[in-house]
Amino acid sequence: MLTLDLLRHGALQGGVKYRGQTEGILTQDGYNSMDAVWQQLAGHIDCIVTSPLSRCANPATAWAKQQDIPCIIEPRVAEMHYGAWEDKTAAEIGREFPGMIEQWRRDPTGMRPPGGESPEELRLRLHSWLTETIATCQGQHLLLVSHSGSLRMLISMALGAPIAATRQLSMPYSCWSRLQCNHQGITLEFHCR
Repeated sequence: MLTLDLLRHGALQGGVKYRGQTEGILTQDGYNSMDAVWQQLAGHIDCIVTSPLSRCANPATAWAKQQDIPCIIEPRVAEMHYGAWEDKTAAEIGREFPGMIEQWRRDPTGMRPPGGESPEELRLRLHSWLTETIATCQGQHLLLVSHSGSLRMLISMALGAPIAATRQLSMPYSCWSRLQCNHQGITLEFHCR
């Protein structure tokens, strides 16, 4: 059995935006809330896997160094690329791309942000990573530090839910969830502790 803990990064400076793969700086509270989860996991994790974006990678590499465990920077677990929407608020997107944000909210599977990635492309790269990880990491306890979109997609995949179901999963900053994975399937042990 592979135990896979999922941790969303903490709150960022600049408020809520479609940051996607644009860098963002953690607030002190954002870092502290992530670290509070880490303090519960320290000593139990065999390896940390992290998005390459600094809001995930910086705390993850520091924790791995503290515990002398491997930290793998994995591009496949990065947030969805929002193209022309990157680093914009919903209001800004609405002004620049009339009607698109409403369409996105109604049916995220039916479109992609201009110049960005589709939800299906996100699902495919996450599926590739998860399949490889389940095959090679049985018996281990991993921590994945990533983003709301990526983690909601992983959980919906685990539940066998359609892509559109990702919108129904709450994923606040520093949300901690756990998956139990083996070759027979994936179980969501808990969500948002």
